[in-house]
Amino acid sequence: MLADVDATVLENRRLSEHYSVLVLDAPPIAAVTQPGQFVMLKPAQGSDPLLRRPFSVFEILRGPAGEPAAISILNKRAGVGTALLYDVEPGTTIRCLGPLGKPFEAVRPPAEAWMVAGGVGLAPFVTLATRLEELGTPATLFYGARTASELYYVELFEALGVRTVLSTEDGTRGVRGRVTAPLRDTLSATPDTTDIRLYACGPTPMMRAVARLAADHRRPCDVSLEQVMGCGLGGCYSCVVLTTLPGGTPHFVRSCIEGPVFDARHLVWEALEG
Repeated sequence: MLADVDATVLENRRLSEHYSVLVLDAPPIAAVTQPGQFVMLKPAQGSDPLLRRPFSVFEILRGPAGEPAAISILNKRAGVGTALLYDVEPGTTIRCLGPLGKPFEAVRPPAEAWMVAGGVGLAPFVTLATRLEELGTPATLFYGARTASELYYVELFEALGVRTVLSTEDGTRGVRGRVTAPLRDTLSATPDTTDIRLYACGPTPMMRAVARLAADHRRPCDVSLEQVMGCGLGGCYSCVVLTTLPGGTPHFVRSCIEGPVFDARHLVWEALEG
């Protein structure tokens, strides 16, 4: 059920000069959020920024009795809104609308789940990894960043039983290069009989490369798009993406309603990167 709440900031964990994790007291949202869904946050009163900003729910945090009590979001300071969220202090109230969007569908054993994250694209995968652990589904996280200091929360995934394959563009941790390199090699070394579903989130070129690898190896692949959204409810049409209907007919859909999770085969990648 959708909720619009005044969420109190419980904590703002500043991971670096650009990244932070904001913990929000939002029990009605925490109780019903599914893996891959997002919230719309209004980081400040007034008109700058005028609109809310979309953020994947990073963690669902529980109270003393195990009840869903709070959510967190992974924030990268890049503009006015994200800078305000980076600087916000505990006790501040933020307007929070959610959960929104189409969630991931977690596969069940004996299938395996392979998550592919680039940078802040890690955000939707803690909730998915938690669900996969509940189902007993073997899970692997392919996680890439520019340098080792930008690889966050690896231990959290490992605590959830996720096998991690790390890569950095400068070679300071894990495989040197982009995250698609170890993914390509692992796919090539895996028997075709192994049932695998891929999930990807990150920069659009990265997701397109993952989608291409999935198609080459005949593996299903879901991607979580990081579209700019004005309302999150489908009213403003600011987040439309071009997809194909059965038979190949082009069709525009709203990412906040039909997504942000899409079957990679149905997206027109040239339009997304254009």
